[in-house]
Amino acid sequence: MGAFEIIGGKKLKGEIIPQGAKNEVLQILCAVLLTPERVEIENVPNIIDVNKLIDLLSDLGVKVEKLGDEHYAFTAENVDIEYMHSDTFKKKGSGLRGSIMIVGPLLARFGKGYIPKPGGDKIGRRRLDTHFIGFQKLGANFNYKSKENFYEVEANHLKGTYLHLDEPSVTGTANILMAASMAKGTTTLYNAACEPYIQQLCKMLNSMGAKIKGAGSNLLTIEGVDYLGGCKHRVLPDMIEIGSFIGLAAMTGSEITIKDVNYPMLGIIPDTFRRLGIKMELKGDDLYIPAQDSYEIESYIDGSIMTISDNPWPGFTPDLLSIVLVVASQAKGAVLIHQKMFESRLFFVDKLIDMGAQIILCDPHRATVIGLDHKVNLRGISMTSPDIRAGVSLLIAALSADGKSTIHNIEQIDRGYQNIDTRLQALGADIKRIS
Repeated sequence: MGAFEIIGGKKLKGEIIPQGAKNEVLQILCAVLLTPERVEIENVPNIIDVNKLIDLLSDLGVKVEKLGDEHYAFTAENVDIEYMHSDTFKKKGSGLRGSIMIVGPLLARFGKGYIPKPGGDKIGRRRLDTHFIGFQKLGANFNYKSKENFYEVEANHLKGTYLHLDEPSVTGTANILMAASMAKGTTTLYNAACEPYIQQLCKMLNSMGAKIKGAGSNLLTIEGVDYLGGCKHRVLPDMIEIGSFIGLAAMTGSEITIKDVNYPMLGIIPDTFRRLGIKMELKGDDLYIPAQDSYEIESYIDGSIMTISDNPWPGFTPDLLSIVLVVASQAKGAVLIHQKMFESRLFFVDKLIDMGAQIILCDPHRATVIGLDHKVNLRGISMTSPDIRAGVSLLIAALSADGKSTIHNIEQIDRGYQNIDTRLQALGADIKRIS
């Protein structure tokens, strides 16, 4: 198991380019299964979760060509459906959360899709009911082998229908959307997720010949087609990484320019950080974060303490609440962080408390942060990364802290952040990877 050794307290400076969006590319990679034709994808991040999914697609019989750094072509002409019954598939498929999204395209094209219970971050319950209820309403038969934790869906043909999702699940919307794109007739998908990831998937599918309307809203209309062809697609910059770099600049008092952020797709992320007192300036499509010695959290109009909570898009993404919490620990003022969606995501705050942060964990979903206003620095400690986003939050805290910190289990961070140590070193960070 690897670890990061960090000497904190150093101001950083320079430019950094965000990687391709992890949560988008996992959907896009699964969509290549919808066609026997060649699909070319650019801006594919070199991270563990993405590489695992590419490896899984290759095992399924998809021809994978690496055309350059972060540039791939995929041809799913000879997919081996029987491979999904193998022990190897069950082991690999259970190793990452994104594997669930191969089911929709396989069901659409081949009439069957199988998957073991997917893995992923241990941040709370992450149920799959939305996916399989959607498949059933499209006409598929569903079977769950509880002893094996193995899910099966099969259908002679899928038929368009009206679907009102019980939750705006991003992966659930993507899975159902891909299945419905080749169903007979029209599917109306209400309470759909409308994240930029879903907008990008709709854009890609339409370029393949799908007929999808309503992208960017929570009401999608999909007119099924008999065949989807190849396409070229470029993945958006990762908005979670962009938010992480905004937080990093604030915590370390650094001057950082984040390049090519595709600002219109960031939603309320920049404004949420501005509410913490962080200054930023849009220069073309680059986001410039000036060095600040202090930043003050806004209060509500009546003077009460502000709450920052997660909501489905276009609300604030839950993947950045951990970053906001860390950034608030050195702000001037106080804020209530309300993590509504996952009941285990705030449990990493004990490490921040050990570092000297003033945080009260009210319950599994809420934490009150009293900012230190950089009057008292955090102190370096040894800690373990519990999940991707908490891991990067602890990394940001360590880079701002006095002394040496060691973060273990950094494979969690590597699952979502590409070469994070070398990219931060280029900004002047004292970070090294150790065994």
